[in-house]
Amino acid sequence: MLEKCRRDQWKVTDLDWSRPPRPMSRDDEEAICQLFTDMAEIERLAGALFREQERRAKEPTLKAIFKTFIVDEIRHAETAERLARYYDVHEFRKYERSESLRVFAPHFISAIRLLADDVANAYVTAGELMLDIALLRSINDYVADPMSAAAMRLINRDESRHIAIDYHMVEYYASAEYREKDATRPRGTLREEARAWWTFANVIWRVKPFFRDVFFVPMGRVDPTGTRLREAFRRFQLLGEKPGVKDRPFGRFMHTLQVAFENPALRRAFGPVLSRLAGVHPQYLARLNDEVELERAQKMSYEALAEEALAVKGEAS
Repeated sequence: MLEKCRRDQWKVTDLDWSRPPRPMSRDDEEAICQLFTDMAEIERLAGALFREQERRAKEPTLKAIFKTFIVDEIRHAETAERLARYYDVHEFRKYERSESLRVFAPHFISAIRLLADDVANAYVTAGELMLDIALLRSINDYVADPMSAAAMRLINRDESRHIAIDYHMVEYYASAEYREKDATRPRGTLREEARAWWTFANVIWRVKPFFRDVFFVPMGRVDPTGTRLREAFRRFQLLGEKPGVKDRPFGRFMHTLQVAFENPALRRAFGPVLSRLAGVHPQYLARLNDEVELERAQKMSYEALAEEALAVKGEAS
């Protein structure tokens, strides 16, 4: 994997920026420029996540892989920024990152530095699945322009490597080896624990507006049926049901929210609260897999689950 990460590096200047963009309406131009403006910030946030994972990694090869991922995300951000400028043909308005993204980012970066390894990785994995299976490919279809297609092909190639490692890390954090290490790890002071919980509370409170503005609203435009976003959440739920994953504190938290939401009485009484705590629309908090699918996933390796997710991504293009 490390050899592949190094071999498949590319530069923003490798793309041919000389071709003119396709003609488009003002509504499309403004929407596309805003999508790429927010995408640049999402990629920077992903880079911050991988920077933290690289810092925590002990195994030299894994640390080196995460370093290449940081470079990938910086390049993706630069590409998205350039795409926003490229499609800003008429300069109808100034484009800035969404307010909810601006507010969410510093809290999230603080959280991944303070909270457990598996919590940060869970958010990384969910974000990469939404970005790769749903958002990037749907944006590309909506733009329907050779420049975007060329850039997205390279970005998606990078993201496929990221997802493979995301699944590998989920497996590690669900393992008995990690549980033993975690059990012997020195705990923080009461003040440090309180700070960590306060940071986590801020993330939980602000994640739903962030997901709404950066994923759900844009996907409502570029993929009105919601098919791809539903598939991304379905894959994340399958992963969350693997043995060991839902036994971790964050896994138990999310599983408890889902079980409560599946109860009709609790859903009627507390549905909006449960949705806010999970950070997602109610339709994605509901169980998206039947018992046959769950049983099948239980028997699959993490590598096979990752390969299947990547295959679905290819089918969704």
